[in-house]
Amino acid sequence: MNRYPLWKSLLFAGVMLLALVLALPNLFGEAPALQLSRKDGQLFVGQTAVDQFRDLLVADKVIPDTSFVQQGRVTLRFADVPTQLKARDVIEASAPGTYAIATTFASRAPEWVRSLGLKPMSLGLDLRGGIYLVYEVDVGGAVKQTLQRLERDYRLALRGKNIQYDSIEVSATGLIVTLRDASHREEARAALSAVDPNVTLVSGADANGLATVNISLNEAQVRQRQDFAIQQNITALGNRVNALGVSEASVQRQGANRIAVQLPGVQDASEVVRLLGKTATLEFRLVDHEANAFEAQQSGHVPLGTKLYKDRSGRPVLLKRDVIVTGEQLTDATSTLQQGEPAVSVRLDGRGGEEMLRTTRENLGKPMAVVFIERERQLREQNGAKVAVDVSREEVISVATINGVFSNQFQITGLAAREGQELAKLLRAGALAAPVYIVEQRLIGPSLGQDNIDKGVRALVIGSAALFLFMAIYYSAFGLVANVVLLCNVILLTACLSLFGAALTLPGIAGIMLTVGMAVDANILIYERIREELRLGNSPHAAIKAGFEKALSAIADANVTTLIAGVVLFLFGTGPIKGFAVVLSVGILTTLFTALMGSRTIIGLLWGRRATIARLPV
Repeated sequence: MNRYPLWKSLLFAGVMLLALVLALPNLFGEAPALQLSRKDGQLFVGQTAVDQFRDLLVADKVIPDTSFVQQGRVTLRFADVPTQLKARDVIEASAPGTYAIATTFASRAPEWVRSLGLKPMSLGLDLRGGIYLVYEVDVGGAVKQTLQRLERDYRLALRGKNIQYDSIEVSATGLIVTLRDASHREEARAALSAVDPNVTLVSGADANGLATVNISLNEAQVRQRQDFAIQQNITALGNRVNALGVSEASVQRQGANRIAVQLPGVQDASEVVRLLGKTATLEFRLVDHEANAFEAQQSGHVPLGTKLYKDRSGRPVLLKRDVIVTGEQLTDATSTLQQGEPAVSVRLDGRGGEEMLRTTRENLGKPMAVVFIERERQLREQNGAKVAVDVSREEVISVATINGVFSNQFQITGLAAREGQELAKLLRAGALAAPVYIVEQRLIGPSLGQDNIDKGVRALVIGSAALFLFMAIYYSAFGLVANVVLLCNVILLTACLSLFGAALTLPGIAGIMLTVGMAVDANILIYERIREELRLGNSPHAAIKAGFEKALSAIADANVTTLIAGVVLFLFGTGPIKGFAVVLSVGILTTLFTALMGSRTIIGLLWGRRATIARLPV
C-alpha cells in the first residue's frame, strides 16, 4: 500500500475549501451601481440613509436591485446602465451639489457573502474602465517654494548673528537682502553662505545706496529643483492613491513636466481627483496677542510684522509673519484621539524640532496658531469660457496656549474627526513639492474592457477544454486527476488574487493561461516518471512514490527559475507588466502546491489504499 499521510490530505482539503469560499464572489459578476457620499464630509450611517434614496428613486419609478451602506457611503446597484444613469439624474436633481455621485460597479454577491467581507478580484483599467488623469507640474512654483524656504532660513541666520537688515525680497530668479550697515556685508555673506553654500552670492547696492547681497540659483540648480519637484510629486501622488485604497494604480512621468495617473475601478472619482490635486501644508506661527484683530479687520490696517487670518468660524486672528515650522519639516502625521477628541499627532525633523523647542522655551504662556494652507486649480466660467483659476485657502485651524516646552513631537487639536483623518492622510503621504493642475481627464468606459474579458475568458475556456481532452485521452484516468488538479489550481489562484486585492488586467489573464500550461507541465513530468518506473518493472505503488519523488527536482527547478523572472518583472516593471508578474508569481506557488500535494492526495485516495494494483491507468 502507498498511503499519503492523512494530515497532508486534510491540509489540502482544508486549503481548497477555504479557496472555494474566497473565490466565490467572482462567480456572481458585477452590475452597474452608484456610490454616494456627502460633499460636506459627513458619513452615512444605518438603514435610514439607504431608505431615503430608495424612496426617492421608487417615486420616479427607478428601482435599484439592492442598496447598502459600506464605509460611510451608500451603494445602489441596478440592472443596467440606462437605469443607473437615470437614477443619478434623479438624485442630482433632488439635492444639487449635496452629494458626490460616482458611477461604478458593484458585486452581485448576496448579502451573506458581503457580510463575510469577501470581495471579487478587482479589475485593471483595461478591463474595468476607470479614470485617466494627466497633471502638469508647476515647475516655476517649485523654484519659488525653494526661494521662500531660503528667505525664512536667511532671516533666522541673520538674526542669529545679530546682523540688522531692512528687507529680504524674493525676485523671479533669486533673493535680495538689503542690509542697514555696509560694514556687516562680509559677515552677512558668511552667514548666508552657511545656510546653502551652493547658491551664488553677489554684493551690490540699491537705489538708495544701501548695501545688498543678491542671491541667485544657477541653471543647474534650477533644473535640479524642477526634476526633484516632479519626482517628489510622483511619489506623493502615488502615496495618496495608495492611502485612498485605489488598487493597481499607475503614476508615471510623461514628458518634461507632466504626470500621468491611471485609476482603474475608482470608487469615488470626485473625491480622488479632489484629494490628488491638493497642495496642502501647515504653518506654525505665534499669535500677536497685543494687537486687536477685529480692529485690524475693520480698519484694513494690519500692524507691522503681522498678517491677518481667519479661523474656521470666520473670526479674525492676527499672526506673526515669522513662520516657526512649515509642513515641509513634518516627517509623520497620525490621526488619533486626545482626551476623547479628534487630534493629529505630528512629528518634526531635527531642524524643525530645534526651532519648535527654541520658540516654546521663549514664549511660554503665549498663544500659538496652526495655519492650514490648501491650494488647487479650479475651472470657472468667465465671459462664457472656462478659465483655470488658482485658488488658495488659508485658515487657522487651532490656537492654543504654549503651556510647556516641546520639540519634535506634539499634537494638533480642534479638528472634526473626518478633517483630522484627511489632514493626517495628506501630510503623511508627503506634501507636493510644487502645485499640480489637471490638463487632461478621460473617463474610460467598461464596454471595451468587457469585450476584453469576454475574449480572454473564451480563450481560457477553449484552451482549457482542449487541454482537458488531451490529458483525458493520453493519460486515461490519471489525466482526469490532472484535470481536477488544474481546476483546483485556477480556484486557488483566483482566491489568492481576491484575498490580496490584486487587480486583474489583460496581461493578468495571459498570466493565468500561462499558469495553467505550467501546471500541466508539472503533472506531465510526474506521470512520465511513473510510466518510466513501470517500464523498469517496479510495482505500481513503488512507481507512484518514485514518480513524485524523482520529478520533484525538475518541477522545482523549472518553477523557481520562472518565479525569479516574475519577481524581477515585478520589481522593475510598471503597469501591465507588473500585473502580469503578480499573477505569474502567485500562479507558480499555487501550481507547486496543487501539482505536488493535490495530485498526490487524489491519487493516494484512488489507488494508494489498494493492497494490490494490477495496472495503473496512466
